[in-house]
Amino acid sequence: MYLGLDLGTSGLKGVVIDDHGSLIAQENVALSSSAPHPLWSEQDPETWWQACCEVVALLQQRLDLTKLKALGIAGQMHGATLLNAQGEVLRPCILWNDGRSQQQCQTLMANCPQMVALSGNLIMPGFTAPKVQWVRENEASIFAQISRVLLPKDYLLYRLTGVFSTDCSDAAGTLWLNPQTRQWDDELLAATGLTQQQMPKVFEGSDVIGCLSQEVAEQLKLPCISVVAGGSDNAAGAVGMGVTRPGQGLLSLGTSGVYFTVSEAHRANPENTVHAFCHALPNRWHQMGVTLSAANSLSWLSKTTNLSVQALLEALEHSAKTETSVLFLPYLSGERTPYNDPYAQGQFVGVNNSTRVEDMTLAVLEGVAFSLLDCQNALATAGSEVTELSLIGGGARSAVWRQILSNVLTRRLLYRDGGEVGPGLGAARLALLGDKQQAGGNIDSLIEQYCLLPDVLDRHEPETSQTAYYQKKYELHKAFFNSTQHLNKALSELLAEKE
Repeated sequence: MYLGLDLGTSGLKGVVIDDHGSLIAQENVALSSSAPHPLWSEQDPETWWQACCEVVALLQQRLDLTKLKALGIAGQMHGATLLNAQGEVLRPCILWNDGRSQQQCQTLMANCPQMVALSGNLIMPGFTAPKVQWVRENEASIFAQISRVLLPKDYLLYRLTGVFSTDCSDAAGTLWLNPQTRQWDDELLAATGLTQQQMPKVFEGSDVIGCLSQEVAEQLKLPCISVVAGGSDNAAGAVGMGVTRPGQGLLSLGTSGVYFTVSEAHRANPENTVHAFCHALPNRWHQMGVTLSAANSLSWLSKTTNLSVQALLEALEHSAKTETSVLFLPYLSGERTPYNDPYAQGQFVGVNNSTRVEDMTLAVLEGVAFSLLDCQNALATAGSEVTELSLIGGGARSAVWRQILSNVLTRRLLYRDGGEVGPGLGAARLALLGDKQQAGGNIDSLIEQYCLLPDVLDRHEPETSQTAYYQKKYELHKAFFNSTQHLNKALSELLAEKE
């Protein structure tokens, strides 16, 4: 058996597969984040470790984990986890959806234009480098103690093995990695006052980086199994769904929303705010567009209305409502593609006395779909177009949402087996690949054998009867954002002044 862990923003999942790559069991432990100031988003890395221990314990109640052969981890990208020389965490991790470093981005763009050329990506607050530059400028005593900079999943790998490691797909999202060489770049690191000595070693996702330490194996009651480098949540999710070849596409509806396409080479396109990163598999790259609040938008509505997500979706289905005059801009955490705007705000437009909660739910589902259409349009401009998309993520469980996405994107959508645990499944597959490769297998042959497309559980084709409605509403969606964008920053600055 092989164990995949998926460290997300809202929870940590554990996924176990057998020697043929079939899903055996899964468990999940919830996580929370904090926002102590406007635009901030942080997590305590110790809670990741506690969740890891809890997930393993839950799986042990169902399975004999002494049969495990290897472990892999997928994780939320871009988080800045800072350690001192003793391996202790210096401050809470600054997460991917933290927008505080806008000024640092502007300074880096002005002073280090080579960062865009070498990294192949626009400098955005979501990435790791400007976060560490913020620490350098605002928490100098902490910056001076930095011995290692780790991404979230790599902190768990360190706790499990004692090894400082990362993989190409996750490291590419820091702005310190050159995606063409798939290694750290001295010039990029120097831009934020760092050196290679402070960075973990870069591996391919299926490379074995070590074994569970004896102490951890005893604590978790596991054998001293091999551990692979793993992958970013998006790249690992693609591995889990068999999206490994150029021309294939993936849509992820997690806390954030991701439109992911595989490319045969590193194809940078920063002018369209398209991310161009390494895949978690050797000799493969990918492009993606990102909207920062996908399933999170529905979770926010759930908390605001004091109704569960399931209750909101069931009420919408029972209402048979397919159109609404209410419009929702899902920018609860700012936005990346195509705006690169940390000040973007969520908005409901068109609410009146006759508005029902079903209208608001439908507007949220549509608003996220429109943001993913923004991503699709940006990727098309960057030369990446697909006719068919596989879906993963918790939000993909909703058949109503899947159909709305198909209608808005005018693409065939395939909901595949294991889609709700895509990154965890991908992490387990990377562990399997690493184990087989260590036994002498050829990596390309192993990818063909084990990274298969899972069975299709549901298929959605665009409904042409809805095309005109969505086209008109998408134009309104863009118009409302463009007309209020300048006000969003002013409102954020007002809140900052009050604080």
